[in-house]
Amino acid sequence: MQFASLDDIRAFCRDLPEGDAGAAAAAARRQQILTKPPGSLGRLEELAIWLARWQGRERPRLDRAAIAVFAANHGVAARGVSAYPAEVTAQMVANFAGGGAAISQIAKTAGAELYVVPIELDRPTHDFTVRCAMDQEEFLDAIEIGYRALPERCDLLAVGEMGIANTTAAAVLCAALLGGGAVRWAGRGTGVDDEGLARKRAAIEAALEFHRSILGDPLAVAAGLGGRELAAIAGAVLAARQRRVPVLLDGFVATAAVLPLVRLHGSILDHCRAGHVSAEAGHRALLSEIQLDPLLDLGMRLGEASGAAVAILLLRAALACHNGMATFTEAGVSDRDN
Repeated sequence: MQFASLDDIRAFCRDLPEGDAGAAAAAARRQQILTKPPGSLGRLEELAIWLARWQGRERPRLDRAAIAVFAANHGVAARGVSAYPAEVTAQMVANFAGGGAAISQIAKTAGAELYVVPIELDRPTHDFTVRCAMDQEEFLDAIEIGYRALPERCDLLAVGEMGIANTTAAAVLCAALLGGGAVRWAGRGTGVDDEGLARKRAAIEAALEFHRSILGDPLAVAAGLGGRELAAIAGAVLAARQRRVPVLLDGFVATAAVLPLVRLHGSILDHCRAGHVSAEAGHRALLSEIQLDPLLDLGMRLGEASGAAVAILLLRAALACHNGMATFTEAGVSDRDN
């Protein structure tokens, strides 16, 4: 096991591998000599340089892009916080495997390998309004599942989730670690009505009160108030940092999953970008809190890593220009100094 205790995770987050500054500098120099005014491709240039930094090469590539979707169930679902029953999680996992889900089609279009990782779907976490969602061993097991899910050869990882009631878990993590309570962070998720939203907010407030003694410890919060798929996302992001693999985060749940890591070390997401900002209440505020500028804003709120997967297409455009454009010398075009 990579992490035998919460202290192992804390120690990891104090000694983070850095990207390759030399590769990033070489990529930046290349951007300056391509046949375009400097900076004219905007964030596409920044993305190419970011990929160069974490892949360690002047000309990055996306030959082996991977999408990991982690699925798990939540005990708090029994409190009527979702518009769908808990059995939908397993049904959607089967739909992913059969190619019938949005992420199945987007992954194919983006040229990415889809990995679906169900985690004990027949054993939901405990209802976190009355006890810890996971004990330390269960939490570490889920972290380990995510850590081991990173493919051996991988140029880019996109992470997402599936789990009925997981927007409730995401919202309570944000409230616990950033403040503001249920009103700030709880949205309608899968489409709950006003009564469902009231139940969701009540569950969040009850959980915050019950767990008030642990709110100063980000990892205790992640175990006590989170979910197995959220912990697995955190584990995958840690593995990617260890191996210097760039990461695209999906929506509100995937971003909330790494919030406890950010509270341990502010630069732990340097190898990550937010694939998009979702329409789920709280995501834009969360991205602002952790200083991630989303690549896309399409009004999506599906989960499944769908927004992050669409952003892979944007990265492919960035690299097509970075790697394929001619330099001024190659094209015989005068640059602005000639």
